[in-house]
Amino acid sequence: MLAILVALGIGCLYNLHSIAGTLKKILGHLAAKVPREITHEKVIKDCESDFKKFLSVMDIMGDKLGPLLFQFGYFNKKAFKPLDQFLARLVPFLKKLPKGYKFAVEIRNNNWLVPKFADVLRERGIALTLIDQAWMPRSAEWFAKFDPITADFTYIRWLGDRKGIEKLTKTWNKTIVNRNAELAEWVEIVRQVHKRKIQIFACANNHYASFGPATVERFQKMLDAGL
Repeated sequence: MLAILVALGIGCLYNLHSIAGTLKKILGHLAAKVPREITHEKVIKDCESDFKKFLSVMDIMGDKLGPLLFQFGYFNKKAFKPLDQFLARLVPFLKKLPKGYKFAVEIRNNNWLVPKFADVLRERGIALTLIDQAWMPRSAEWFAKFDPITADFTYIRWLGDRKGIEKLTKTWNKTIVNRNAELAEWVEIVRQVHKRKIQIFACANNHYASFGPATVERFQKMLDAGL
């Protein structure tokens, strides 16, 4: 029903081959973020060679490879004024993506969460990443506006409020923020999505409740209790 992931953030292309040995030791599924050079610096423009290097290393995981995430930052009006400007950059890139991978896209512009954006991803079988993050809508709000399931899998990421939690702690070894209310909402979302026979991947950032593994454990217990 639910695959809990080891999530790997690759901040720099130069780190790729240095992590190859580590990838071979991972026992479960792996999700990885596309390097920032591609998503933040070049913003998926003139990055074909870089992207091929990334995929070549990810191929080490074989059938244990989970979603490959294009995590875009918040775009102000200097970068892309309306959504259409971003789509003009995104769509040609998506058309060139190779088959055989689970690609997901994450955005931080909440006013871009509209049917038009979802339809672009759905047409190509790319997942719209469902995130629980400080300034983005709550989980139920996504489904109230449109259907955010755009592929035969979905990817949930519990991210939280980085700046807010770092005012409380920078030690990530125990839960200090109670997220039971939010996780209860996600339990219901996961149940409904599962009924549609959608494969579900999920991961938790330490910045969500201050200890990612405990967040995952708590969610799994809440989910199991209702089944």
